[in-house]
Amino acid sequence: MLVLISGSIFSARSEESPPRPDISRKEIVSRFRGRVPRQWAENVSGVKTRLDTYRKVIALTLDACDSGDDGYDTGLIRYLVRERIPATLFICGRWIDKNPDIFKQLAANRLFEIENHGCRHKPSSVTGQSMYGIKGTANPGEVFDEIGKNGQKIRQLTGRQPKYYRSGTAYYDEVAVEIAGVMGYQVVGFSVLGDKGATYSASQVKAALLTAEPGSIVICHMNHPEKETAEGIIAAVPELKKRGFRFVRLSEYNLK
Repeated sequence: MLVLISGSIFSARSEESPPRPDISRKEIVSRFRGRVPRQWAENVSGVKTRLDTYRKVIALTLDACDSGDDGYDTGLIRYLVRERIPATLFICGRWIDKNPDIFKQLAANRLFEIENHGCRHKPSSVTGQSMYGIKGTANPGEVFDEIGKNGQKIRQLTGRQPKYYRSGTAYYDEVAVEIAGVMGYQVVGFSVLGDKGATYSASQVKAALLTAEPGSIVICHMNHPEKETAEGIIAAVPELKKRGFRFVRLSEYNLK
C-alpha cells in the first residue's frame, strides 16, 4: 500500500516485531546457551541488506564508530542538513560518551534517525570471533550487553527505542543475529560499500555510490572528518538526483 505524506509517496511499512527492552540477559543466556554458529560474515542469515521496494530510493546509513582517532564529520552533516538529505545514523555508545552535545544535536534533527551500533563497537559473535583486529563478543550474554546497553543509552537520551542494529565491523554469526531478533532488533547490513571503513578516496566513494540501485542501503562513516568520505558523497549526490533517486531513512520502508 502507498501513502501520500507531505507531497511525497512512501511505501507503507508492515509492523515489525517491536524492540524488547524488557527481555532479560538471563533469558537470552538460557535460550542460546550451547548454540554453535555455522556462519561468520557480513551478510549471514537474517541480515537485512536492501529496502523492499523497486522505487528509486536509497537509504544512506552513516556509522559513528569507536576508535582511537574518532572525530565528527561536521562538513558531511552540514551538507546533508543544507540539502535536506535524510540519513540513518548508527552510533556507538562510546562515540556518544565522547560527543554528548553533538549526539543531542543529531538526535534533535528530524532528518536523521538514531540507531544502535553497539556499546563497545564489537563484532557480533557468540564465540569471540575477531574481525579487523577487533575481538568480538564472546558469548550470548555479551551479545545481549553489547546491543542492550547501547539501546538503553539511546532510549534514555532521546526518549526513543532504536529498532535497527549494526555491529562494529558489520560482521556477525547467525546466532548473534538471532539474538538481536529476539531482542526486537532488525540487523542491518548494506548493499553498497560506500567508503570501506572510511579508507576510500573521494573518487572511490563517488564511484561506489553511483552503483546504487533502487532500494540500495549505502554504508559510510561520519567519524573520520580527516578522510574523504564527505567529498565523495557530496560529489555523488547531485548525479544520483539527476538519475531520479531520492534519499530516505530506513524506517520509511520494509527491509529485506
